[in-house]
Amino acid sequence: MTTVSTNKDTRTTDPDFEAPRAEELAELLVRRTRPPRPGALSASMTFGWRAMLKIKHVPEQLFDVTAFPIMMVLMYTYLFGGALAGSVSSYVQFLLPGILVMSVVMITMYTGVSVNTDIEKGVFDRFRTLPIWRPAPMVGYLLGDVVRYLIASAVMLTVGVVIGYRPEGGLPGVLLGVVLLLVFSFSFSWIWTMFGLLLRSEKSVMGVSMMVIFPLTFLSNVFVDPRTMPGWLQAFVNNNPVTHVASAVRELMAGDWPGVDIAWSLGWSAVFVLVFGWVTMRLYNRK
Repeated sequence: MTTVSTNKDTRTTDPDFEAPRAEELAELLVRRTRPPRPGALSASMTFGWRAMLKIKHVPEQLFDVTAFPIMMVLMYTYLFGGALAGSVSSYVQFLLPGILVMSVVMITMYTGVSVNTDIEKGVFDRFRTLPIWRPAPMVGYLLGDVVRYLIASAVMLTVGVVIGYRPEGGLPGVLLGVVLLLVFSFSFSWIWTMFGLLLRSEKSVMGVSMMVIFPLTFLSNVFVDPRTMPGWLQAFVNNNPVTHVASAVRELMAGDWPGVDIAWSLGWSAVFVLVFGWVTMRLYNRK
């Protein structure tokens, strides 16, 4: 029988080997160049790409930005078009910008669901230990969802054009309207990041989100002109942030410049970021 010898580290068998001293090791560590700390933008973009990769691995998440918008446009156009405007072609000119705002605002709630899911899995414990800009994980979620909002907008506008929507503002008006909607949706999503950190389960996040979104979207000028409503209801509708955004997007796509509604939409966006962004980061640091 033959025995197989194992190769041992020559540093333990070579009598001429001399281990480096502690001072030499410390000097080597000091001389070594550390990689630069990631900036706020690069860290946020990295987490945004992470959100996009989650969609890549679970493509079913795109259902709410493809099939849902198509269903909304077709259902409300053909269900209410004849009764409210006399014809589908007339009603779609008023409805489509509003239903676009409504659909995108409704899918913002999934930001909070994603945040809550990562908390339950323990991912956020790792995020807080990283030497990065503190809001980067939250901003990354929102940046990833902006792509979802853009896909939903493109799908709805395509369907609208097919069934007869013709924006008088042309491509520039449509692009301005979509950009304003994306800015508002990004800011509005901070509400759901707060709920995602505050509530215990994703079902709770979904339930509370629907309780907030439904009054804001349905009690607005998305479907009808507020002038046909009772006075007490007009007071709420006319001061609803969704109403301001829907009016601004509708007028921009029609070729007008609604300065007041644009200012209100941007003002609401700033309020959402300042208030709910601050609350979100307080919860995130103390979670």
